Order: sequence, then C-alpha cells, then structure tokens
Amino acid sequence: MTFTQILETAREMAKKADISGVGFMAVQINIVGEGEGVFYVEVKDGCIHVEPYEYYDRQCSITISGDDFLKLIDGELDPGKAYDSGELKADGDLGKALEFSDLIRKVS
Repeated sequence: MTFTQILETAREMAKKADISGVGFMAVQINIVGEGEGVFYVEVKDGCIHVEPYEYYDRQCSITISGDDFLKLIDGELDPGKAYDSGELKADGDLGKALEFSDLIRKVS
C-alpha cells in the first residue's frame, strides 16, 4: 500500500471519529517500511485534521509499519500489545498516545 493510500485511510477514519470531549491533541504518525512517510493527526477547537507533514510541536509520535497502522485503525491490532511487542513505538507524552489509541478504538 502506498503512503497516499494510508493517508487517505487515516482521513476517512478521522471523518468517523467522535472527538467530543477530546482536548487538544497533536500526534505525528511515522510510517516505516512499505508506504513510508509522515503525517499528523491534530484535534483542535472541535475539529480533527490529518495532514502529510511533520508536526514539530507534537505531543507524541508513533512509529509503525503501514500494514500495522491499517490493522490498528481497523481494530485488528491492539495498541497495547503492539507497543509491548515492538510493532508500535511511541515517543513523547505516552498519555497522549493512549488518548489517541482510545480515539481509534471508538472508530474501529
């Protein structure tokens, strides 16, 4: 799968996301391997944005393969188990990474 396809899938997921009660969140997603690229998910002022850029003031970053990211947003991959097994790496505010995983679980 290409980076563009992964990005579009993330944007579709964002359209379905219930962000009520979610404060500011800025998470950078680093896709490694096939479909490699970087994008961010930002929740701000009641809106969610998914853009293909690095987010320098991010609260956390998640590094994951494209296939595993798709499994994650489809609900086929548990974020906690993926983190424990090394399939998913998180840097920065791990509380925001958990909040992001909760947001994904509400969609999948």
